[in-house]
Amino acid sequence: MREQDPQVRARNFEEVPYGYTPEEAVEEAKRCLKCKKPSCVQGCPVNIDIPGFVGQIALGNFWEAMKVMKTTNTLPAICGRVCPQESQCEGSCVLAKKMEPVAIGNLERYIADWEAQQNECVMCEMKPRTGKKVAVVGAGPAGLTVASDCAKMGHSVAMFEALHKPGGVLVYGIPEFRLPKAIVEREVNFVRSMGVDLQLNYVVGKLKTLDDLLQEFDAVFVGTGAGKPSFMGIPGENCLGVYSANEYLTRSNLMKAYLFPRYDTPIVRGKRVATIGGGNVAMDSARTALRLGAEKSILIYRRSREEMPARTAEVHHAEQEGIEFNLLTNPVRYIADEKGWVKAVECLRMELGEPDASGRRRPVPVKGSEFQIPVDTVVVAIGNSPNPLIAQTTPGLETAKHGNVVADPKTGRTSKQGVFAGGDIVTGAATVILAMGAGRLAANSIDEYVRTGQW
Repeated sequence: MREQDPQVRARNFEEVPYGYTPEEAVEEAKRCLKCKKPSCVQGCPVNIDIPGFVGQIALGNFWEAMKVMKTTNTLPAICGRVCPQESQCEGSCVLAKKMEPVAIGNLERYIADWEAQQNECVMCEMKPRTGKKVAVVGAGPAGLTVASDCAKMGHSVAMFEALHKPGGVLVYGIPEFRLPKAIVEREVNFVRSMGVDLQLNYVVGKLKTLDDLLQEFDAVFVGTGAGKPSFMGIPGENCLGVYSANEYLTRSNLMKAYLFPRYDTPIVRGKRVATIGGGNVAMDSARTALRLGAEKSILIYRRSREEMPARTAEVHHAEQEGIEFNLLTNPVRYIADEKGWVKAVECLRMELGEPDASGRRRPVPVKGSEFQIPVDTVVVAIGNSPNPLIAQTTPGLETAKHGNVVADPKTGRTSKQGVFAGGDIVTGAATVILAMGAGRLAANSIDEYVRTGQW
């Protein structure tokens, strides 16, 4: 897919890929082998009918392609842009064994964008009203999936979002150059068009508890994500200029700091910015720093490139844009100047040992390898855990060691009758499509529960 020139895009927030033309989409779709047992569908957490919509694109039947898509996915423009297709649907494509797999994500994005350009919209088939009421807490990927699925099943759905914008990590965490917010708004509005009542600035756990909601609704789904940032606990993390990735990206994305002076949101525009971590959030942070004016954006990751959890495409884009990778390197302390502002990060060289519990090779410090990197800003992107508010205000809701809600992976049922959970609040920070998959499972389980009353 054609993209902006790396030298140009590294200084703007416009989307990196341009998208397919109709001719390119049809040509790409024609590469599909129409397998009798499509492994790509099995590789998708929400089981999108991939051969169905790709086949219609190959025939030039774009409306039909969109109808097929919306039977299983109401967020295709988002999924087409941020799903890790290379390890899911495209990773399972038969063609991938010998050549490039069908670009399923790009086709998904294309058909969604094409529909948006028509000023018309394919509506989902809605079942008769059941009279049952479902509350969804959190308007991120998992919550939006539960809300749209339950609405299609005929239930009345109310969705509660703590922020002033719906979308969860899609709006506060992912930068504009990877996922334009107008696209998130468009797909959220589609979910609302299905009759979902969305209430913003509504903090469940403060304004009402889950027990309050259970008095009004037949079931409650909790999909509040993982928004509490993690730190390494090393000296100097309280220095001025040391951000969590959560705060850094929220200021830039949700609070539009990148649109200064239209939005006067404070954010430090460092000249030498170090980002700690190797996942997609780290890539987003390092690339954002460059676009905010950094002369040098430095990534520090304790393992090698092979162990990086970030998508291959995001690592590739970051390298193209000039992000400096310091691999097998681990920070041990931050050093401040006389005013308390971070001026350097001290690191250790690492080497790889035997695999740890994650299956990746464990990084081992190299003795006596300390060295310093001059910086004026640091962004720590090493993961997030759930906000504890829901757990603290809900008696009987079982949580795990790091505050994650315990839920049955096959149904989303929690320890509390009538309460379901899914997405990052259960698994920890993961991908958009895995959160949607958890939402799909929970919606089916909620439907069964509210119809039968059996727990």
